[in-house]
Amino acid sequence: MVQDSAGLSLNQLTAPLVQRLIDDADTLRLLVERTAEGAVIVDAGIACPGGVEAGRRIAEICMGGLGRVALSAGSPFDRWAWMVNVHATQPVLSCLGSQLAGWHLSVGEGKGAYNALGSGPGRALAVKETLFDELRYRDAADSACLVLEVDERPPAALIEKVSQACGIGPDRLTFILTPTRSLAGTVQIVGRVLEVALHKLHQLGFPLDKVVDGMGAAPIPPPAASFVDAMGRTNDAIIYGGSVHLFVTGADAEARKLADELPSVGSRDYGRPFGDIFRAYKGDFYAMDPMLFSPARVTVTALDSGKSFHAGRFDETLLGKSFDDGATD
Repeated sequence: MVQDSAGLSLNQLTAPLVQRLIDDADTLRLLVERTAEGAVIVDAGIACPGGVEAGRRIAEICMGGLGRVALSAGSPFDRWAWMVNVHATQPVLSCLGSQLAGWHLSVGEGKGAYNALGSGPGRALAVKETLFDELRYRDAADSACLVLEVDERPPAALIEKVSQACGIGPDRLTFILTPTRSLAGTVQIVGRVLEVALHKLHQLGFPLDKVVDGMGAAPIPPPAASFVDAMGRTNDAIIYGGSVHLFVTGADAEARKLADELPSVGSRDYGRPFGDIFRAYKGDFYAMDPMLFSPARVTVTALDSGKSFHAGRFDETLLGKSFDDGATD
């Protein structure tokens, strides 16, 4: 259950952020177009350069207007100084109700099929995921935004599908496209470090209504030429370099248990760059240990007692293997 969500509209909160992104498209090196159906398409890296600042803003859009994303020049890593820092005023609603790429979208069949995972506040209008029953949240708004991690524009059939699911006209929809290999895509994916922790927390069965606040940080990797390597680097930034601090209510024993179970080091697949793991499983995500998708280090503070519990560790060696900087000591 989401705490204190009455009267909040993720799509209404996000709408000004989306409009500012569109207004600043030239400065941010984005392309904006309106489809024949009336939907707005924001290209953040397919036919345009995009950039780091675009990725930062898109990460905030993904968080439904309840999150703040900042870049800082300071990290625990010698070679990877720049970090994405994330904070959400309502982390469960922001991260799980909006930022999570939980809406499986597909149209067509065979080679002509178009598949994407939708994130952003539009999910809370469509409510196609059982997760929203647990959150006990439904949005009501006359516009919606989805972020798709793709390198092709959505076809008309998908736009119509989203329009019907959200209950609004295509002309009230905005799709932001962030290819994994782009700078904007890299930043907005690494900006999911807090969401990754909350998703695993949910998988572990920790009560969502006991999560009061949270923040996270992860290093920014360089984009890669191939999709698999780019995906690997963004995942490794979180798995081997991400840190999260959660504030929860409840008994100390529950907070300690959460801290011990949350970090990625507990996964059976821990210890290799994500790209290597992905190839070893022949691209089958479902064969991978889902417990791998976690930040490297975690602090859980039990608000009732004021005690904090720490677990996990960074691995800069694995970050170097993944990011492939070619540097020598």
